[in-house]
Amino acid sequence: MGKSVSETRPVRLFNLGKRDMRAQFGALCWRRRGDKIQVLLVTSRERGRWVIPKGWPMDGKTPAEAASIEAFEEAGVRGVVGERSVGVYTYIKELDSGDLPVVVAVFPLEVTKELDDWPEKAERKRRWISLSKASKELSDHELGRILNDPTLPKLLK
Repeated sequence: MGKSVSETRPVRLFNLGKRDMRAQFGALCWRRRGDKIQVLLVTSRERGRWVIPKGWPMDGKTPAEAASIEAFEEAGVRGVVGERSVGVYTYIKELDSGDLPVVVAVFPLEVTKELDDWPEKAERKRRWISLSKASKELSDHELGRILNDPTLPKLLK
């Protein structure tokens, strides 16, 4: 999405091999309020950091479908998910067994329904925020770069 290689953080595989990197699929849940776009952030379960819903691949589901399921489970929203990723970012997932590098493909999900009850409601908070504020609130700076990209609003049709 228009960013040069020098602006992104390189993936560090430490003592791991290329096969040790994992993939996840994230949902960029969004809506329009007037002429502004808002995105929905949720807190992570362990540390309460602001993130987007994301999770591991699911058997029999496309990446976009998996992202949509995560949006329901983690944020309690339903909507129309785009089949084309709007960006990719990396992060290190801290596990009891050690750190794991993860690459996340982000799929846009236009929210059409916000539920009062959902599977992870007791474990997470959610909040709507503008694109510009969200990029500053996120703990994943690479994801913030995706939200700051001036071409993103055009991809959210």
